[in-house]
Amino acid sequence: MLDKVSTPVRKRTAKWLGAAAVAALIAGGAVESGLVAPNAAHAELRSMAQPVQGGPSFADVIERVKPAVVAVKVKVQNVADRNNDDDGQQFSMPDLPPGHPMERFFRQFRDGERGDRGQRRERPRQFGQSLGSGFFISADGYVVTNNHVVDNASEVQVTMDDGKTLDAKVVGTDPKTDLALLKVEGSDFPYVRMAGQKARIGDWVVAIGNPFGLGGTVTAGIVSAQHRDIGAGPYDDFIQIDASVNRGNSGGPTFNLSGEVVGVNTAIFSPSGGNVGIAFAIPASTVETVVASLKDKGSVTRGFIGVQMQPVTKEIAEAIGLKEPKGALVAEAMKDGPAAKAGVKTGDTIIAVDGQPIAEAKDLSRKVANVAPGKTVSLTLWREGKERTVTLEVASQPKGV
Repeated sequence: MLDKVSTPVRKRTAKWLGAAAVAALIAGGAVESGLVAPNAAHAELRSMAQPVQGGPSFADVIERVKPAVVAVKVKVQNVADRNNDDDGQQFSMPDLPPGHPMERFFRQFRDGERGDRGQRRERPRQFGQSLGSGFFISADGYVVTNNHVVDNASEVQVTMDDGKTLDAKVVGTDPKTDLALLKVEGSDFPYVRMAGQKARIGDWVVAIGNPFGLGGTVTAGIVSAQHRDIGAGPYDDFIQIDASVNRGNSGGPTFNLSGEVVGVNTAIFSPSGGNVGIAFAIPASTVETVVASLKDKGSVTRGFIGVQMQPVTKEIAEAIGLKEPKGALVAEAMKDGPAAKAGVKTGDTIIAVDGQPIAEAKDLSRKVANVAPGKTVSLTLWREGKERTVTLEVASQPKGV
């Protein structure tokens, strides 16, 4: 077999050596046994091919932070609903013409799923696996990841950069921001810190994670945009990056060039399901607040004032006398809620909280949610063409809201 392959290889080698000889003759060099004698021009080319000392590189940052990034492996228990198929939809016969050969097959499948009384049989419990990423935030083993990575987990393990695998428990989750906190037993784990300042548009960032289960993968890009609302939750405020992020990167960190975490990768925009250069990360400021609450209580407690809001459009702003569309229009002040008790009415526009301007309705949601229940805040209202201020005590957000 090797002899059969070697003949065309020798022919290609001979052609390549011949071309090299012609090139050497054109350059004024000598040829001996297919090797070109060195000359000044070749020496210069070899010199240019050497690594440029002091050139831009992420290597130093990666070397410092990569050991703190882990792969998260989750065993998920799925119990099929009695009355539904695995995808959660009621089974129905496909639209087939009478007498179609597949009609009998689908009918048998449907009837075989039902018991004597026409109830769908409960299928046996099934276990699946999901993969994600995460990172240590403390030496005593706390790990941040995404809620959707560990959702419905029966077992969780993390694999460190050195290949060591450890069992982890879920300390708490927050579906509204898609964050989760894990705990691994042990000490002296490598960990990273959250950035004190948010990344600016155009800043270099580096993402590290476990795409497609490959583990320890590093990609780089820039911050493409800020304050993205992708409809994932009520508190969307994502950083958009163009560093390559794929399935399995969820929960992994995005670093600035100082080695600080500026965001947690949580979603991508992709028609194909793969990277197209549009990824979204939860800002470090949000992560820090949520993780502190999860560590302390196992859940997140948010402020609540009891208003339903709608955006202030250009037309609405003109109608109520605002110079520009801003704030949150109160569609309803819930009965006996903090806002209603303070005198907030339907039709008011909330334009500031504690003197901080409200740009849009979701801005109000985020600001109020970050206020600790029991704290007093002031709301600046726009009513009947004038500003007025009311104070109220923030309540705790009811479950399910």
